[in-house]
Amino acid sequence: MDFQLTDEHRMVQAMVREFATKDILPHAAALDHTATFPATIIQKAAALGLMGICVPETYGGAGMDAVSYVVAQEELARASAGVQAIITVNNSLVCDPLVRFGTEEQKRRYLPPLCSGASLGCYCLTEPAVGSDAMSLQTTAKRDGASWILRGTKAFVTNGVEADLCIVYARTGPEPGARGLSAFVVEKRLPGIAIGKVEKKLGIKCSSTAEIVFDDCRLPLENIVGQPGAGGKIALSTLDGGRLGIAAQAIGIARAALEDATAYAATRQQFGHPIGEFQAVQWMLADMATRIDASRLLTLRAADRRQQGLRYTKEASMAKLFASETAMWAAHKAVQIFGGYGYIQDYPVERYFRDAKITEIYEGTSEIQRLVIARHVVEGAK
Repeated sequence: MDFQLTDEHRMVQAMVREFATKDILPHAAALDHTATFPATIIQKAAALGLMGICVPETYGGAGMDAVSYVVAQEELARASAGVQAIITVNNSLVCDPLVRFGTEEQKRRYLPPLCSGASLGCYCLTEPAVGSDAMSLQTTAKRDGASWILRGTKAFVTNGVEADLCIVYARTGPEPGARGLSAFVVEKRLPGIAIGKVEKKLGIKCSSTAEIVFDDCRLPLENIVGQPGAGGKIALSTLDGGRLGIAAQAIGIARAALEDATAYAATRQQFGHPIGEFQAVQWMLADMATRIDASRLLTLRAADRRQQGLRYTKEASMAKLFASETAMWAAHKAVQIFGGYGYIQDYPVERYFRDAKITEIYEGTSEIQRLVIARHVVEGAK
């Protein structure tokens, strides 16, 4: 069992760290304060192959593996969780299902622009009345001759404002739950598509979150992804990969909190000493470092299982659960170490605190992750 990154993985890590430190981190606070979409940064990320990390080179991607993916996502999130959210959705929730379930024509048509930065993708699963119970969604796609007619509203769509392409899940059959669902690739420029409410959020503010309304949107029959009725399977397997991206995001946020808190503790003087010399602060830093390492190992294990073609649903949920709760906990401790300065926007730890919370919610709440894990544990005991 090897716990070390390969030379190739370290090269990816160094490349993305340099990009994140030079091109993202100096702008992270301003992007957060103004909730501005980082168009220039996204184009630079695309030029480095970060918009299609695991997409085969045949379709314009970087052709990297799943471990490279989570390594890259951690580095991006350490600089800005908002920027990383934009990138991880394009990779894991849009490119990935097209690679695994799309037709050859869909792959050749949609993947190259998604990887090059010419277009941006979004994932339309959640609805205003349907969150954790995603398989109960009410959006419909009805067959009408040579077309599908799409009707419904999707909520909390990351990249919803700027996206050019949507992966949309809709009910195509009378069967309840997942069996009646299908997946579609939808160009957002089509008639019958409108942006609804744009959310004002606690964190990851440079990444837009919006409703998308489908009002008798007519799609060609060939826009279905996979087979009719396979949408539930596609959605759930796609979320496994998405959870790797969120686990890596959480690790990046937690690492930022630890690194900034450690640097602050070395320089902040109280009672004639740097506060980093006090045991109370040292114990917080020690616990942060330990939980971050454990989160990273869980995430790398899940990514490695994916790369080997093994089932990794339980492992992805474990990584996402532990890493997200670690991010929230570590950000809280970082604010405490900074004291009053941690509560104001002159220092970045208040942003980490706000950004961390969403990692416990999207791609499945912590409660849903525990259900997934428990189901596998119980089944394994039979």
